[in-house]
Amino acid sequence: MKSAVETLNPTRVKLTVEVPFDELKPSLDAAYKSIASQVNIPGFRKGKVPPRIIDQRIGKGAVLEEAVNDALPKFYAQAVEESDVRPLGQPTVDVTDVPDPTAGGDLKFTAEVDVRPQIDLPELEGIVVTVDDIEVSDEDVDTRVESLRERFGTLTTVERAIAENDFVSIDITASIDGEEIDAANNVSYQLGSGTMLEGMDDALAGLQAGETTTFVSKLAGGDRAGQDATITLTVQAVKERQLPDLDDDFAQLASEFDTLAELRDDLREKTAESKKFEQGLQARERLLDHLTESVEVAVPDGVVTEEVNRHLENEGRLEDDEHRAEVEEETRKGVRMQLLLDAIAEKVQVSVGQNDLLQYLVSSAQQYGMDPNEFIRMVDQSGQIPAMVGEVARRKALAAVLEKAVVNDASGNVVDLQALFAQDEDGDDGIQLISPDDAQAEAGVEEAVPAAAPSAADPTAITVSDIGGFEPAEDPKS
Repeated sequence: MKSAVETLNPTRVKLTVEVPFDELKPSLDAAYKSIASQVNIPGFRKGKVPPRIIDQRIGKGAVLEEAVNDALPKFYAQAVEESDVRPLGQPTVDVTDVPDPTAGGDLKFTAEVDVRPQIDLPELEGIVVTVDDIEVSDEDVDTRVESLRERFGTLTTVERAIAENDFVSIDITASIDGEEIDAANNVSYQLGSGTMLEGMDDALAGLQAGETTTFVSKLAGGDRAGQDATITLTVQAVKERQLPDLDDDFAQLASEFDTLAELRDDLREKTAESKKFEQGLQARERLLDHLTESVEVAVPDGVVTEEVNRHLENEGRLEDDEHRAEVEEETRKGVRMQLLLDAIAEKVQVSVGQNDLLQYLVSSAQQYGMDPNEFIRMVDQSGQIPAMVGEVARRKALAAVLEKAVVNDASGNVVDLQALFAQDEDGDDGIQLISPDDAQAEAGVEEAVPAAAPSAADPTAITVSDIGGFEPAEDPKS
């Protein structure tokens, strides 16, 4: 087999491949055997139909189509490996010449595919990052005290109209065109929290126990997500939260401290620790901003278009041009960041150990509110483990660069981020930033290109429906 690669632009190449007949013949033989096992021809047993009879009754075109479809992925993968290109996504294949099953000849085809661009990275050690100063105000402490106070509050049923921050027990049904599609009873909801349907707060305001109201809102989940539904609410009870007095008795109830002053001092320290952690996250985000602004990354248009179409199709908004523009902008940004972090991961030689992957999967399961075992099983069955490995590698790559960065606060003080780094328990040399969130996810990366692009050794099947002008006499599957 001979192959040549032509660079069309920084993110797309064209492979030209020529396959001698002798290399295609095993696939032709397999195609004859496969078709012979599927057709019924009088006078011949299944699987024993000679090739010349298949050519007469089924047609050479059918044999060639099956043979080429079977052989193309293998020859494409071989050409990719020989050309040392790194595909992103699936190729566009054009078969330009096919051999005659009896006379021979070469199979010729071209394949255009998006590839990872060449990225010139700067020096990654000693990048200067500036973060905000840590300031703990009385208002910050008051907020924590109030949150703790709410945890020890009690709910008391009241005989009055619903007011802001009240808790209600409601029965709720959702209908579309008169058909009830969902219902639930005794649902607890706090007015003003905005955790359920849009328009629900306005619909409930001013109602009393026993009263019913209806309003229209878009469904947030299920098979009808995004559709307008008529929502019916019936108030079963109205409750207000009564908070304990802020005194020493409350401090003893809510903590190990004897006085409210001691409790406030402890909450002030905890607030400072929390802000230090936020400072570390800010350092990572600003480091990422610095890298994306200073490094030029060519983004494959085909990858962006494919992802945008998938996203809009899932939302049922393929015709929404304004929304398409927004999604495309975010997707392009996410793909750019992924490619950059992949390049960094290679440069710093990040390795992903089993413990790294397991920790990430468990954390992801918690974010989705799923059982970790069920989440891991779902990810494995859907073939997304390589994508997850890619995400972990990116996180560790960014953390490794951050560990070597110079981080100062706005006042010029050096910020020590070592407490936010941890060596992996299994001894891997990767460095992982311990964080409840992920800067890539915040930037929309997980909505971009799959983390692990199909490799040359494992291409998705390539099919060709019409090759060389041959038309089968009849369907070989019939």
